[in-house]
Amino acid sequence: MKILILGGYGVFGGRLAQLLSDIPDLTLLIAGRSEKKAKAFCADFAGEAKARPVQLDRCDIAAGLAQYQPDLLVDASGPFQDYGDDRYGVVDACIAAKVNYLDLADGAEFVFDISQFDERARRAGIFVLSGVSSFPVLTSAVLREMAKTMDIREVQGGIAPSPYAGIGLNVMRAVIGYAGEPVKLTRDGKRNTGIGLAESMRYTIAAPGHLPLRNIHFSLVDVPDLQVLPREHPGITDIWMGAGPVPEVLHRMLNVLAKIRHRLKLPPLTSFSKLFYIVLNLMKFGEHRGGMFVHVKGTANDEDNERSWHLLAEGDDGPFIPSMAIEGIVRKLIAGDAPAPGARPATHALELSDYERLFAKRTIYSGFREDQSSEPIYRQILGPSFETLPQQVKALHDSTAKRTWSGTASVRRGRGLLAKMVAAIIGFPKQAESIPVSVAFSPDSDGELWTRTFGQQSFHSHQRVGIGRNAHLIVERFGIIDVSLALVVEEDRLVLVPRSWSALRVPLPKFLMPTGLSFETERDGRFCFDVDITLPIVGLVVSYRGSLTPD
Repeated sequence: MKILILGGYGVFGGRLAQLLSDIPDLTLLIAGRSEKKAKAFCADFAGEAKARPVQLDRCDIAAGLAQYQPDLLVDASGPFQDYGDDRYGVVDACIAAKVNYLDLADGAEFVFDISQFDERARRAGIFVLSGVSSFPVLTSAVLREMAKTMDIREVQGGIAPSPYAGIGLNVMRAVIGYAGEPVKLTRDGKRNTGIGLAESMRYTIAAPGHLPLRNIHFSLVDVPDLQVLPREHPGITDIWMGAGPVPEVLHRMLNVLAKIRHRLKLPPLTSFSKLFYIVLNLMKFGEHRGGMFVHVKGTANDEDNERSWHLLAEGDDGPFIPSMAIEGIVRKLIAGDAPAPGARPATHALELSDYERLFAKRTIYSGFREDQSSEPIYRQILGPSFETLPQQVKALHDSTAKRTWSGTASVRRGRGLLAKMVAAIIGFPKQAESIPVSVAFSPDSDGELWTRTFGQQSFHSHQRVGIGRNAHLIVERFGIIDVSLALVVEEDRLVLVPRSWSALRVPLPKFLMPTGLSFETERDGRFCFDVDITLPIVGLVVSYRGSLTPD
């Protein structure tokens, strides 16, 4: 099989080539205007597939198709918003040459209007699919899964790339180009417009059982979903899609420029593209993680219902997700499962199960969440991953009734003066090798009061479900101090990871935040806990571990 990739040495085309590199008997024609860049890419290419450099301008695509005779053309160049009057020239040439066509177009109008070629593509016996990327292929697959159990009314979605992902200049031009422009969408049940990159919201991406991303600032982007998804789900009254690039300070600068441009009716801001491209690719700091979400409101069994889908990608795996839709189609093609002839947006090209098979090979995790506000707080936070906990850990947390668990514990205290002062203020127990311990849980309207008693000494904390910037976290209060904790399932234990802290709701510096490994597990049929509380500069404050059984 021979695949011609326009923009093959670019950001998305290059990643697609890497995704397909393990397929033998596959020839990848790495095409672009620069022969030097194409040769350099092919020289570094490793895998069972063959990579050949091709110097080819999209203006000469008809001659290129005749010369190289590919089975499939992938347009990964862009920006698709800037193709001008002859924006479908590559599609025309592919239909004339009877070559199957896929693209990674992110322009809503470009993808929506691809259906005008449907009859011609059918007569040619080829498929022409546009928008073969996360937006709208993955979002559409998620919505179809949700639509099996609920009637969808409102949709919000967003993608949050890792700051280390890198972004191409063409992508930056496309984004800057519609900053401050009207963006077509559905709002209040009508066709309406929003203002690109001028409308914002915050959201926490939290794949169940995994460390959530930090709460992220998302802004409205012009993606195909806004136009194609309401056509597939007629019940949608509102749809909004955003992107959450970091660092946030640069993102907010772009928000301000978009608002100024809209208000003053200024020309496009594309002259700033290169500046933002350089700065964004230089300012690489923070967590090397990315994610995506789809949040839906609607009805299920005649009752209001909310459901969300979260995706988390660790390290270098996240940047591959936009190209995975084409990878999935190519692998199905090789297996003899080709898309039907015709031209259309690629919303039905893959199902969520197809994506999950692709994700399984990488550190990419996803899962659904539902409104569980009436459930115990740990079940609310963990969602479906709560069921994967050890039995005794589940038993301790799976109740909204008053209860007490008792057992034995050992306690180790920090020896420094500051450590002793902090431990005394909070009321942590004194050092002991083996001491009776009990934990009394008293649920209230806001969460649970935990009273831990070591021998004759007790100390209290209150746990509640976080909201706002602490969404999908447990917030534990010790006196005037709130510590926000992520609940992470790691094999046979539940790990509590500090994410932020505050005093009297005033945020405190993260570099001074308590650390230390704290987890719950099960051994010999007993609930076991292991807690280490360490402070920068101060060192170990207290460490206690032991086991409990229900009274």
